[in-house]
Amino acid sequence: MASLKGSYTKITLQDLSVKIMERLEEMILFRQASCIALYHAISGEVQTAGLIEKWYREKKILLPLIKGNDLQLLLYAGKESLKTGAFGISEPTEDCIAVQEREIDLIIVPGVAFDRQRNRLGRGKGFYDRLLSTLDIPKIGVCYDFQLKDRIPVEPFDQKMDLIITEKEIV
Repeated sequence: MASLKGSYTKITLQDLSVKIMERLEEMILFRQASCIALYHAISGEVQTAGLIEKWYREKKILLPLIKGNDLQLLLYAGKESLKTGAFGISEPTEDCIAVQEREIDLIIVPGVAFDRQRNRLGRGKGFYDRLLSTLDIPKIGVCYDFQLKDRIPVEPFDQKMDLIITEKEIV
């Protein structure tokens, strides 16, 4: 995946990210959600910063903070509420407001790869699988089309997505 991503320019990946985010915004699940768990993308992931900035004043946007082996979802309150955290990821400061999991309507999840059975391959630390196992809400994986494969390796603890969005299709 890393070498595939490397074959695209940053500008091309940004353009593809915009298409994926537009597709997400058109979905009824997104439009009806008032509280959405997102992620602040690192290089090579589908970029979410524009979507976060566009919607955080109208919807509750939650971003993950790494706490030990787990992710804690905290309310995004503007760029000044972010710090550089583990793995160079922009994450909320610890004084951001925590939201009850029952308030969350939707979660948008990054991945290294996905497959047509809606499986997700993460980075191997299990942060998202542990979080997703506690949430009974729609889970949407976002990826570039080249990250969507027919089959990827799956472990018993891996959490399936309900939908996967690429710039070309919704699975």
